[in-house]
Amino acid sequence: MRAVVQRVTEASVVVDGETVGELDIASGSHGLVALIGVTHDDTGELATKLADKIWRLRILDGDDGPERSAADVDAPILVISQFTLYANTAKGRRPSWNAAAPGPVAEPLVDEVVAALRGLGATVATGTFGTHMSVRLVNDGPVTLILDV
Repeated sequence: MRAVVQRVTEASVVVDGETVGELDIASGSHGLVALIGVTHDDTGELATKLADKIWRLRILDGDDGPERSAADVDAPILVISQFTLYANTAKGRRPSWNAAAPGPVAEPLVDEVVAALRGLGATVATGTFGTHMSVRLVNDGPVTLILDV
């Protein structure tokens, strides 16, 4: 399971012209956008581990200084499924998607990441699995990390 996590000052996801997920971030604060990719052998245990890592990742500023986590400052998180994180670009110019899990495998695991985050106390917004989404965000820093579990 893989995630690209970005520290943001604003973020939303739009499907068919309608906003389906949006972070409510106070002025001067941050949230996180987590793009989640699933491969064939991922499990619910990995989904829970990834959620915990995202929730406790110390990349935010807090009232009392830097290096705070979403858990420390109650920062909201926008979770979006993204099978393209498992693109294989080793040969040619056309990516292969063979390493990405198919929808029936991936969707429940992305849902498990969301459920685990909420279980930890996170406020979570989401995109819509399997649709064309327009993700709008302002990356602050910029801070962007790749997490593999």
